[in-house]
Amino acid sequence: MDRKEHWEGVYAQKLPTEVSWYQLRPEKSLELIRDTGLGREAAVIDVGGGASTLIDCLLADGYRHLTVLDISVKALEKAKQRLGRRAQEIAWIEADVTQANLPTASYEVWHDRAVFHFLTEPQDRKKYLDVLGQSLKPGGHVIMATFASDGPPRCSGLNVQRYSVEDLQRELGDRYRLIRSLAEVHKTPFETEKKFIYGHFQKT
Repeated sequence: MDRKEHWEGVYAQKLPTEVSWYQLRPEKSLELIRDTGLGREAAVIDVGGGASTLIDCLLADGYRHLTVLDISVKALEKAKQRLGRRAQEIAWIEADVTQANLPTASYEVWHDRAVFHFLTEPQDRKKYLDVLGQSLKPGGHVIMATFASDGPPRCSGLNVQRYSVEDLQRELGDRYRLIRSLAEVHKTPFETEKKFIYGHFQKT
């Protein structure tokens, strides 16, 4: 089963509130986006945003240039249905981020919670980083959250690559400078816990 088939199956079987990574309000992500110091005109892309509520919160906070990219059309449709008319204010992209053709130097904030850690093959991580480097503006910000080093080894039936913030820095390389990191113990809808690490990096 390829990646797209897998994630379409997940969102066909479960409501957005039933997936283990669901957050009613993604406080850590919102905090780090605010910490960039960018105004509400900043171009923000939520990679793997799917049916996440981050985009709802950013709209409510007054952000005006928002993009959501996800491999699953079902996830995107669920987010659009939830937002109603406000969905027209968002740019929606159905794509595998490792193969996405994004506009050059267009985004000031790249947000990814729980996509990168599913890329267990080095060639997929390289493709991801190529797309990131091409589409993020110089001086732009990367906010990336993955399972922590002591987080779970699998999610949604798939193996994951776990990270420390130092591991994330090594993956991103010298083009990105670490500004801040945060730890999170995420409580799932099933009352279990999953440990995440968040890194806020700036493109040099």
